[in-house]
Amino acid sequence: MTIATTSSAARRSLLRHIPELALALAGTAVVLLALGPIGWRAGWWHFRFSLLTLMPWAAYFGLASVIVSVLALVIGLSRLDWRGIALALVALIGGGLIAYVPWHYDQIRQTVPPIHDITTDTGNPPAFVAVVLLRQGEGINPVTYEGAKIAEQQRRAYPDVVPLTVGLAPDVAFARALDTGQRMGWTIVASDKATGQIEASQRSRWMGFTDDIVVRVAPANSGNRISALVFALWAQRFRRQCRAHSRLPRGPARSRSQPISGLTAITRSY
Repeated sequence: MTIATTSSAARRSLLRHIPELALALAGTAVVLLALGPIGWRAGWWHFRFSLLTLMPWAAYFGLASVIVSVLALVIGLSRLDWRGIALALVALIGGGLIAYVPWHYDQIRQTVPPIHDITTDTGNPPAFVAVVLLRQGEGINPVTYEGAKIAEQQRRAYPDVVPLTVGLAPDVAFARALDTGQRMGWTIVASDKATGQIEASQRSRWMGFTDDIVVRVAPANSGNRISALVFALWAQRFRRQCRAHSRLPRGPARSRSQPISGLTAITRSY
């Protein structure tokens, strides 16, 4: 009788610790996920270590937390007190959320082409000038557009990323483009109305990657031509906001006898 009682007490004690184990696993997952951007931004390690090592292991610990939490709730629900149930639920939700983040980014990675340059004008992309000196260093992506090597991949993935034509005078189109970039939170590196070129950058929220953008406004036969080199979503978002701000349709808005100009933009990531 004494042995049976002792064994039962030991099992109850073990079950009480299972939710704590699940919570510890979830906490480890949180730390690993947070260390990714922190270590990269602080210069402790290369961003690939954050993306290819820390994020996967955060997912593994998060998944382990989910499994242990489910076991605790299914097997020991009747034997857990309210504290144990609460810990298991917190670990289940927290571990699941942490595991979802790396999985979500991996799903995105599998659906986009492995290129760091996106331009709305693959035939004649605007060139970076002012940001070149700011992007010197080992491991930095080249500032020269790689042409046909990535243009075809871009066309297949983002067929709607094309130059924007608006029916405005060149100086007005330039001002609208500059204002649109500022409204989007870009850090303006250089803007030259004479050449119609704007160079800017912005850091991503999570890893702090720097995206550089060059916008070119140039006359065109049917209106202002706007092009960009950046991630596809940047180019699309820029074109949408520029059109909304100018309140003009996608195509030509004026006849050829009226003042017209073109806007081209390029964005790239480092």
